[in-house]
Amino acid sequence: MLNIGFGPAGTVLVEGRLDAAQAAAAQSFLDAVSGDVTLDCTTLDYISSAGLGVLLKTQKRLRANAGQLRLTGVKRHVHDIFRYAGFDQIFEISAAP
Repeated sequence: MLNIGFGPAGTVLVEGRLDAAQAAAAQSFLDAVSGDVTLDCTTLDYISSAGLGVLLKTQKRLRANAGQLRLTGVKRHVHDIFRYAGFDQIFEISAAP
């Protein structure tokens, strides 16, 4: 299950699992954001290749319009997924405390 929505100070909060079953809903939500976007991943438990694709598509769209997607509060095991996929070179990522 995935919950995605706006949080404090305009951040986007993502909670649960961003996998193939939830990718379309996440993409639909993220298609509506613009500029510099901070994705709070504090409560993101898992991301699949489909979820990585959603974030990559969003990053490309935002960068084409002088914005970017930043990831904050990324848990260690989720950060490992980003690192293994090489996404740590594409996104600005801040680990969870």
